[in-house]
This record gives sequence, C-alpha cells and structure tokens, in this order.
Amino acid sequence: MPVTARARSDARPLATTFRPGFALDLPLTLGPLAHGAGDPTLRFDRHGIWRATRTPLGPATIRLSVVGRAIDAEAWGPGAAWLLEGLPAFLGAEDEPSALRPTQPLLRALAGRLRGLRFSRTRVVVEALVPAVIEQKVTGTEARRAYRALIARYGEAAPGPVDLRLPPTPQTLGALPYHAYHPLGLEKRRADTLRRIGRHADLLEEAAALGPALADARLQLIPGVGPWTSAEVRRTALGDPDALSVGDYHVPNLVAWALAGEARGSDARMLELLEPYRGQRARVVRLLEASGLRPPRFGPRMMPRSIAAI
Repeated sequence: MPVTARARSDARPLATTFRPGFALDLPLTLGPLAHGAGDPTLRFDRHGIWRATRTPLGPATIRLSVVGRAIDAEAWGPGAAWLLEGLPAFLGAEDEPSALRPTQPLLRALAGRLRGLRFSRTRVVVEALVPAVIEQKVTGTEARRAYRALIARYGEAAPGPVDLRLPPTPQTLGALPYHAYHPLGLEKRRADTLRRIGRHADLLEEAAALGPALADARLQLIPGVGPWTSAEVRRTALGDPDALSVGDYHVPNLVAWALAGEARGSDARMLELLEPYRGQRARVVRLLEASGLRPPRFGPRMMPRSIAAI
C-alpha cells in the first residue's frame, strides 16, 4: 500500500535487510546524530533505533534493529524509499576505518576495541546545519534546550508508529522573523544565520553530493557558517572522517590530554598532535570521545545563560 506523509501507526512500512560485511556497532555509529538525550527526532529503545528526518522526497521515519548479524530496517512516509536506498551509506558502508593507521598504543587499542564505530552519511545538509548553528558558542545545555524548543514550536509530527517530530522545514526557518527565535533562546546572530539557511536550502543541500573541500566552501558561503560549523555538518551529512572542529570548547583539551598527557590544549596544539593523522583526524577525535577518557577538570566552567529572558 502507498505510504503517506501522515502514515497511521498501523500503516505498512517499506522494509529491507542490510547485512554488513564489517563490524558495526549501531549506537556508536549513530550516537553522534542525537543532540542530547531529549532529541525529539531520535529515539533509542528496546525495539531499536528510530530516526525522523526530511528527505528530498518528503518526511520519513526509519527504525533499525539488530537481528543476528543483520540490520532490519523499516521506514514510513514519502521519503521511506529514499532512506532505504541510502541505508548502506547511513550505516557506514562507505567509510574506511582501516585508513587510520595509528602509531600510538592508545589509538591502536581504541581502534581495535571500537572497531564497530563507523562514520554515518545522512546525505541531508540543512538538518545537520540547524543544530550546529544552535550549538555555536553556547553550553550544551543551552543548545539542547533551544533545539528542542524550535522543533516543538515549529516542527511537526513524523510519520510512523512512534511519537517523533520533524525539524521545521527550510521554508519555515527562512520565513520566521527574528523575534520568533528569541523566546526559544536564540539571539539575533544565530537567528539570522538560521533564516539565511532556510532561504538558501537548495544550494546548501547540493553540498551533500560534493567532496569535502567543495562542500566546505559551499557551506561557508552563508554568513554565520564558519569552519567549526562546516566541520560539524560535513561529519554528519558527508561522513567526512577528517572534518575536525577547530574552535571547539572541549576537543583541544581531550586531544592534548589523550595524545600528549597535557591537561589543557589549544587549537594550534591539537592541530599539531593530529597532523600525523591528516585525512582521519575526526576519526581520532571520535575514538577518543567514545573511549570515555576525559582531561582533568579545573578552573572556571562556561555557565549556561537564558537568552529568552534577556
């Protein structure tokens, strides 16, 4: 039966089975797609992993579950076929973890222990750009709160049998005036960037089919999208294993501590330590993040603010 945008919970989904010829850890691979535990577009539960998204063919929801050595996938909505067609890339089939050749014992151990970690490629750009812009220069608590509020206010229910929501359409983002963003916790700078993204969504979505360098240039055509934001998007939308987020608040310290035993690190020091792994620098960072290793905490911490109250 045809799948519609407002598919009922009992509507028949499209389905397929993917049998990876490689080690695959679904939570490790797809975990970075979640923007906090309360992300309304993503759910991890005993039935599998659910994700709601906007595809070039329309809204869709996908459910992934592990059955033996295979991954069963079901998808609802107008974009269901598009999601299933791109399932191998989404689950890291185009990724090449063996391209990382670690020389340090720690990285060799992590690459072996976390060999099911792959870089997912979602092939959707605006959906990755929105939370990346919201996360610019604020605490994680602030960013997650604003992201949830934006989706709750201007998103919509996703197709399928679970209570997930879709992000706002690009048309909605572009049409909203600044004052509509302010109560969500977004000041004028980030609000204006989101409005530009909505107005140039077609140009930005083309970046998903470009190589990393061309995609980076395309993304940074938008005022308010700089190197950090571009890297965040390229890792998700393109599965770029070298998309290193220079300018991050935490990553330089993690890299300096893990690779050099230094409690604090700068962007320059991070780049120096990761230079031997150029082409795979984001993979190194992802392995370190997934390891649970953390640098010592001392000194003042960045405090959350409430922009909506200003």
